[in-house]
Amino acid sequence: MDFGTEFKPLTVQPQEIEQLSFQMITEELGSHDFNTEQYPVVQRIIHASADFELGRSLVFHKQAMEAGIQAILAGQPVIADVRMVEAGIAKERLQRYGGEVRVHISDPDVIEAAREQGLTRAIVATRKACAEAPGGIYVIGNAPTALLELIRLIKAGEARPGLVIGMPVGFVSAAESKEELRRLDVPYITNIGRKGGSTVVVAAVNALSLLAVRRAETDAAHGRL
Repeated sequence: MDFGTEFKPLTVQPQEIEQLSFQMITEELGSHDFNTEQYPVVQRIIHASADFELGRSLVFHKQAMEAGIQAILAGQPVIADVRMVEAGIAKERLQRYGGEVRVHISDPDVIEAAREQGLTRAIVATRKACAEAPGGIYVIGNAPTALLELIRLIKAGEARPGLVIGMPVGFVSAAESKEELRRLDVPYITNIGRKGGSTVVVAAVNALSLLAVRRAETDAAHGRL
């Protein structure tokens, strides 16, 4: 195969590329304080972003991993803030257990209510999701207003998410919304600072769903299901 330059890739096999990437990440990241359950999430986020600073800035609530795995195995929906997040999630793994991805940002009733009330669609979409899916996994990579509204609803006792993956990217309220999330005693995965985005939260969800599948397969093999 001629790639048109003198450079030749180490491999063009997809599985080998991923394995080699993970090995390089582990070597370059070096020592860290993430436990064995958290590390696959960190690894996939670095793999998706090529950003070790972002990976090191991740913060996990003590119940985050177990809460996320159990929510997936229970068929709880994943609520995404935007379509870009929905597009990247490995839906077939969620569907094994009855789960699905929901996005309300472009729902006609959300658009109309946001216009009438002078609010962002992200805020209205979050309110709709909380009313319909109290135990869902809320995944926010783009809209700080969605995360701030979710936090407000949690504080008011109007939202009880199974897990919050909150890593909106940006300059206005992005870092601050994540700081507010870290103050809550609810299961969350977040990071410190302005970085984040669709690819980052997608990587977190996909890592969790892989762990959930492995948990289910292990339990089945040992007769625990």
